[in-house]
Amino acid sequence: MVALVAVLAVAGAGIAVTALTTGTGSGTGQAQAGPGGSRGLPPATAPVVRGDLTDGSQQDGTLGHLDERRINAGGAGGTLTWLAPNGSVVRRDGRLYEVDGAAVRLMYGAEPMYRTLKTGDKGRDVRQLEENLAALGHTGFDVDEEYTAKTAAAVKRWQKSHGLEQTGTIGPDLIAFAGSAVRVKEAGGGSAENTLAPGDRVQPGSPVLTVTGSERVVRFELPVAEAATAKTGTRVKVRLPDGTELPGRVSAVGRTASEGDDPQDPTPKIEITVSFDEPGRAKGVDRSPVTVELAGETRRDVLSVPVNALLALPGGGFGVQVVEQGRTRDVKVELGMFGQGRVEVSGGGLREGMQVGVPSA
Repeated sequence: MVALVAVLAVAGAGIAVTALTTGTGSGTGQAQAGPGGSRGLPPATAPVVRGDLTDGSQQDGTLGHLDERRINAGGAGGTLTWLAPNGSVVRRDGRLYEVDGAAVRLMYGAEPMYRTLKTGDKGRDVRQLEENLAALGHTGFDVDEEYTAKTAAAVKRWQKSHGLEQTGTIGPDLIAFAGSAVRVKEAGGGSAENTLAPGDRVQPGSPVLTVTGSERVVRFELPVAEAATAKTGTRVKVRLPDGTELPGRVSAVGRTASEGDDPQDPTPKIEITVSFDEPGRAKGVDRSPVTVELAGETRRDVLSVPVNALLALPGGGFGVQVVEQGRTRDVKVELGMFGQGRVEVSGGGLREGMQVGVPSA
């Protein structure tokens, strides 16, 4: 008999469908020969399944942390006497590094610590400082953009809590601002030429630590044409290297397309960032490979067959080759959702558990 082979793109789904070819043979999962079939028996069969079908996709991602940045030395410079160790997490009021034995501590805020604040100063950096003092329990002032005598009194209480001279002024020799808790990636500016260790001299403005956000995230790339499947807020499931599956959501979508790192695939892509619902459960080494399952539309209680069971029928449309009692017949079907390597089908009297022909594995 003449083999029927067709390669087609279905409903813009981007799925190549190759109809099975005729063949005979015996073995597990194969129909046995019998008279009266509409064509030769397929090399293998698969059941028609009833259940839920989702058109989500799986993407290869990488485990990492948020927002890499540098912490630069403040004050007059001097000898580096201590550094927060690599991999440690520094939170509000925690030590980042020490110069000449004096600690520089972390405070939260978007504005850099660029000046020594004193009574009479005004600005957003003043508000940031006051927000941190209040969060640490040093209150007694209005949180605003004015550094008053009450602010100075709170600063003195903070200085006393750390055994410092109680001047009522505070500058980059004592604190540095970052948006949230930070994770220390490495000492220095992130290159072999800029590594640091205790005993090294540092100058004002020179990089002391390279840090990231403390939250674990996953990043992966999607072709620009598929970006709509990963909008901000899209639910995902991340499979970690140890097999653990954790829920999360798309937290950021890149705005600039790039060709990525694979010279064999010049397709423009955008970077997608995923945040975990429970970041503390996301264990693993940075740059570990993970699998991201993007949630899509779900069709409930539908019949489906493997995509490679589809036939392009001579008269147009699509069908499947039903195998029953050693005989075969072509059944025309209507196609629905594609997902998870399967396609929703209806019509032709199909029932759950029927066997349809597929190419051999």
